[in-house]
Amino acid sequence: MTTTEMPAVHECTVSGCSYNHDGCHAFAITVGGGNGSADCGTFVPLNTKGGLDRVTAQVGACSRSDCRHNSALECTASSVRVGPGEGDHAANCLTYAPQR
Repeated sequence: MTTTEMPAVHECTVSGCSYNHDGCHAFAITVGGGNGSADCGTFVPLNTKGGLDRVTAQVGACSRSDCRHNSALECTASSVRVGPGEGDHAANCLTYAPQR
């Protein structure tokens, strides 16, 4: 898989993340977590805005091997949405879907 094939972060609605200012400005996010939801491991709760000026964030890694979009720890979804979800983490991959 090359970087041009990595799924884009289509939407992020987590207002308290440093990388989210009119969209995700992290170069890539990491999805993980073990609390029943898929957490965005790149979430940073600071007032300082971070990331690159012009970037379409993508999924760099996904350690949720129980997700139907995960193949060899790579995300195969066409794009992902990040936002508040279930669990105790402020940012979740809302595209996460358990394998059937």
